[in-house]
Amino acid sequence: MEMTSRPDRPFVIGGRTFTSRLIVGTGKYRTNREMVAAIRASGAEMVTVAVRRVDLDRSVEEGILHHLDPAEFFLLPNTAGCYTAADALRYARLGRAAGLNDWVKLEVIGDERTLLPDTAATLEAAVELVAEGFKVMAYTNDDLITALRLEDAGCVAVMPLASPIGSGLGVVNPYYIREIKRRLSVPIIVDAGVGTASDACVTMEQGVDGVLMNTAIAAAEDPVGMARAMKLAVLAGRDAFLAGRMEAREIAVPSSPRGGMLE
Repeated sequence: MEMTSRPDRPFVIGGRTFTSRLIVGTGKYRTNREMVAAIRASGAEMVTVAVRRVDLDRSVEEGILHHLDPAEFFLLPNTAGCYTAADALRYARLGRAAGLNDWVKLEVIGDERTLLPDTAATLEAAVELVAEGFKVMAYTNDDLITALRLEDAGCVAVMPLASPIGSGLGVVNPYYIREIKRRLSVPIIVDAGVGTASDACVTMEQGVDGVLMNTAIAAAEDPVGMARAMKLAVLAGRDAFLAGRMEAREIAVPSSPRGGMLE
């Protein structure tokens, strides 16, 4: 017998529809061959590329872009490694001038030790990039007020962190993530801090629209296997959210009715 589930809405960012709710990065892989194999195993369509850290000349065989076919993957330039709004603006413009596209994952770091974002600089850069016609996906803290301001600035998606970049701690403040999702209209994509498949599943169970990750896959002993696990975890978490979980209780409740039991 076929079972039916609650219908899901399309995953649309900036007017473009994506099938996969998993977005992956391209850094930290041991080889370019391993990177491509892992990305394919993840099922991700959108792939981030750090403009400041890659060779933008596609003809260079050792470069990441030489191995990423734009016909297969939607490349999302990002401003990773930028610590000022001016730097973020510069590298976003450089990515567009190099022929990537007019999308950008905006990232402005405020502290070298924690790699937490500088929200004021992020908002400053977002306003300017939106005015220049960029479709901005903004990385930020799990802070509702900043998220609301980024949406007001015209960002096509807001990307609150689950926990610090590369930490693998998973979602530290699920309440804040859920509140951001409840209050904003643009897609909410949790970025940074996912460490393993269970983290990805729990993240999606919060009702967010997608997850972005890099280190969790690239730093795994078997990146291709972990990518496949992440793909399934994102699907499972989304299905669990749509299905609606049971009410959590602090006491046991019998799974079978008491009435009609044999004496």
